[in-house]
Amino acid sequence: MPEQPELFSATPESDATRRLQELRAAIERHNYRYYVLDQPEISDAAYDRLFRELETLERAHPDHITPDSPTQRVGAQPATEFPSVQHRVPMLSLANAFGHEEFAEFDGRVKRALGLPAEDEVEYVCELKIDGLSISLTYEDGELRTGATRGNGVEGEDITQNVRTIRAIPLHLRRDTPDDLSGTLELRGEIYLSRTEFDRLNSEREAHDEAPLANPRNAAAGAVRQLDPRETARRKLSIFCYAIGAPGNLQFSSQQALLEFLRAAGLPVNPHIRLAHGVAEVLAFCDHWEQARSTLRYDIDGVVVKVNSFEAQRRLGFVSRSPRWAIAYKYAPEQAETQVRNIVVQVGRTGALTPVAEMEPVTLAGSVVSRATLHNEDEIRRKDVRIGDRVIIQKAGEVIPEVVRVLLEARSGEERAFEMPNECPVCQAAVVRPEGEAVARCSGIACPAQLKQRIIHFVSRGALDIQGVGPALVEQLVDGGLVANPADLFKLTVDALSPLERMGAKSAENVVAALQAAKHPPLSRLLFGFGIRYVGETIADILAQHFGGLQGLAQASEEELLAVPGIGPQIANSVYIFFRQQQTRELLQELHDLGIMPHSPLPVAGGAFTGKTFVFTGTLSIPREDAERRVRALGGKTTSSVSKGTDYVVIGEKAGSKADKARKLGVTMLTEEEFEALMAETGE
Repeated sequence: MPEQPELFSATPESDATRRLQELRAAIERHNYRYYVLDQPEISDAAYDRLFRELETLERAHPDHITPDSPTQRVGAQPATEFPSVQHRVPMLSLANAFGHEEFAEFDGRVKRALGLPAEDEVEYVCELKIDGLSISLTYEDGELRTGATRGNGVEGEDITQNVRTIRAIPLHLRRDTPDDLSGTLELRGEIYLSRTEFDRLNSEREAHDEAPLANPRNAAAGAVRQLDPRETARRKLSIFCYAIGAPGNLQFSSQQALLEFLRAAGLPVNPHIRLAHGVAEVLAFCDHWEQARSTLRYDIDGVVVKVNSFEAQRRLGFVSRSPRWAIAYKYAPEQAETQVRNIVVQVGRTGALTPVAEMEPVTLAGSVVSRATLHNEDEIRRKDVRIGDRVIIQKAGEVIPEVVRVLLEARSGEERAFEMPNECPVCQAAVVRPEGEAVARCSGIACPAQLKQRIIHFVSRGALDIQGVGPALVEQLVDGGLVANPADLFKLTVDALSPLERMGAKSAENVVAALQAAKHPPLSRLLFGFGIRYVGETIADILAQHFGGLQGLAQASEEELLAVPGIGPQIANSVYIFFRQQQTRELLQELHDLGIMPHSPLPVAGGAFTGKTFVFTGTLSIPREDAERRVRALGGKTTSSVSKGTDYVVIGEKAGSKADKARKLGVTMLTEEEFEALMAETGE
């Protein structure tokens, strides 16, 4: 493989524009060869050197930076929500075929609708069905303008900034294609996460004591819906394109011709495509990949089979929300038989208790597995899983396989039933299971299994808002034994912090000062920071306003909590149990001894916004939490959804569906400037 990227040793001012163009063209070419042709010309290290040179040159000449530069894939500010976007052509779903017989029935329907004799063979295109997230890409005159999720098929969410972070997606289509790329071209594809990248992410999460991602499909879907594009970029997503929604000025005679155009235009197309003549060839392709799917670097759950001719597709048309000319041949999940050696309970970062079966190791879907999730206590009872049982497990894309069923006929009578513990196996706090919920949870605020996430939440903006104490520092504090509960934060010293990575004396002094400044927080913020289940910022405000102090709330009975307007049975029970835990009592005493004294809220009865409900949408110039807190301080309510009972909807930049709904309902809408003017009228 050649290792000579086009590097300059010096770049005079007069050469800057030319060199920038050369670098961008080179990076675009290498992306095309890597993601589309799968024929890289240079190593990753050489590619990185090109990229770094471009970054350096653009920093020196910021006026030459263009929106389609490879360096601009990640640069947008985090969004507060995703606006809705309407697809030019609906993104339809596919009917399914499970097995040979059902596909033969589909083939028969196609022939009858086209008026073909039963002995004729229809020409089909077979494409692997990637287990990922369907996406719509809109190009204007060859330039990427919009990326959107499938949503309900008619409209989805605008995730353009996240889509731009995916290197496999070209920011502009290749201009050397003979096709007319002018006008609006809407493409369809499937975003996915490779198995290698999925394993890398889960290894990182395991190292940080975070819950593993469930499967590559969920990981990909979660990545493209991150509000911060930088988070999306950290998961190295890929894409395969397979269809066109709005064709612009393009015309194609067949699906095969369309796929050839997509590849020529610089878009990744799956290499495993078969032009099949008749049922036998289609089923041979499906059967082959059902056996060989574990050899792929990504997950598939079947094969999509399409009538190749677009004229035949037009004649076949659609039924309901599915085309008559295509079907998804679905694979059954891979299964294996093994024995349950034991059932243990894992405690997740949110306190959820999950029973897990420890099993005799068995090979499944190309890997050896020895653990399977049992989900929850109800699921164990429903399937009657016992220690010692022989069971059938399946992977179905899950990182931890699941038990499908028990082989009752294999029981010897020595199997033992499992009982969910009443105490957390990690910290011995009470295990609670709210009525109507399937998941049991640990109620301990100092539970080591939840500690890092609880501390991160405690110092977050909506809680104590302690500057300089972020996830990376929290991880070091917990791993180093410096913090075992939220109170330990206030015991930190400059000497203890200075040796930590990326700290130093000055940063340590700033953190200690921020902690000292946070010793007298509003009661509502402290309550929210405790992370009590069901107690968000609004509920924390309600409790703080009603009880006025921490002692009164901590001593309140469940009946007294239920008597608070806006507090239902679930919240009352959760708050009551939280303050009855020995861990909580010890924490409150420790906070008191350290001088942490929350101040009571000012009464809001008769406030300027009493009885008024606000909804905020879009990007504001101030944090949305701050705006909502100002409304609540004046007696108003804030909610996340628009209804007839909403009084005001405050519209920021890129406001989405909430603004549309407000218009339909006739709700008063305010710009941020109008909201500030309204606040000024109250004297706030």
